[in-house]
Amino acid sequence: MSLEPVRIALDAMGGDFAPENPVAGAIQALKIYPELFVYLVGDELKILNELRKHEVRELRHRFEIKHTTQVIEMGDGAVEGIRRKKDSSILRAVELVRDGLAQAIVSAGHTGAALASAQIRLRTLPGVARSAIATVMPTETNLFVLIDSGANPEVDPENLVEFAIMGTIFSREVLQYKNPRVGLMSNGTEDGKGNSLVKESFKLLSQAPINFHGNVEGHDLFCNPVEVVVCDGFTGNVILKTAESISDAIFSWLKREIKKTPFRMFGAWLARGAFRAIRRKTNYEEYGGSLLLGVNGVCVIAHGASTPKAIKNAIRVARESIAHQVNPMIVEKIKAYHDSQSLVL
Repeated sequence: MSLEPVRIALDAMGGDFAPENPVAGAIQALKIYPELFVYLVGDELKILNELRKHEVRELRHRFEIKHTTQVIEMGDGAVEGIRRKKDSSILRAVELVRDGLAQAIVSAGHTGAALASAQIRLRTLPGVARSAIATVMPTETNLFVLIDSGANPEVDPENLVEFAIMGTIFSREVLQYKNPRVGLMSNGTEDGKGNSLVKESFKLLSQAPINFHGNVEGHDLFCNPVEVVVCDGFTGNVILKTAESISDAIFSWLKREIKKTPFRMFGAWLARGAFRAIRRKTNYEEYGGSLLLGVNGVCVIAHGASTPKAIKNAIRVARESIAHQVNPMIVEKIKAYHDSQSLVL
């Protein structure tokens, strides 16, 4: 991987535990990646107070504070928030990418504001009609990319083809799958299953320059996984939040059941390594954040409750996307696809 300088704009005021966790996560990332430079965007006094908790003397030349006076709160409307709060940390961080000072923005703050800021200030890449959120999901045997997981509640079949191409590139370049299979989310695996959007998308995806596997349904996601799952943002967000809640619920149920008898507790102690391995696999901290693919810059949206470790890994995701030249590849492949469609017409 290249050691060219990587410049990240971090929304230091974004998240449930800001600026404490974003600043701590940035320090962790700076210690691991020597090529990294981080703009800490937010209230300067609060950021300085957090920095005093860490040994940063040797890192001082590798970060810079960009002072802002406003924060878009969770109760703010996304578009209204960025219109009213021009000096918000999320908007100023995105503008650092727009102005070429940073290559990526990382935020654990207001998801809608992050989406709106990136889409309005950065615009989409040439040829891309809509950006989409790509979320990495774990299974027993692999990781898969769920796209779109929340940016576009309503789409058309052409949008889903673009999402499939972008998801394929991310899966191949960042997750290192040589020829990732793409599945279309439906209510059955048969070719004729699904609503009108799914049926029309199936036809287009079958002709697209991807390794199209066909329809996938709910139980396929984790029992018979492909590497890329394509759907509209409404469906994707329901899948994402349902999977997160089921994971938390199962561990909670298991903990209560284990504590009911000494024999179960002893058995759990013997199996503690297996439990820890599964917990790591299903822990959002390990994956850092979701990429907003298709915008003219790299945008990573982290979980609102992100720990320092999660922020560190969100910065890692941004770094890998830059190093692997994901955006230039998206532009190239989307252009080739649209050119091929023009020839057919």
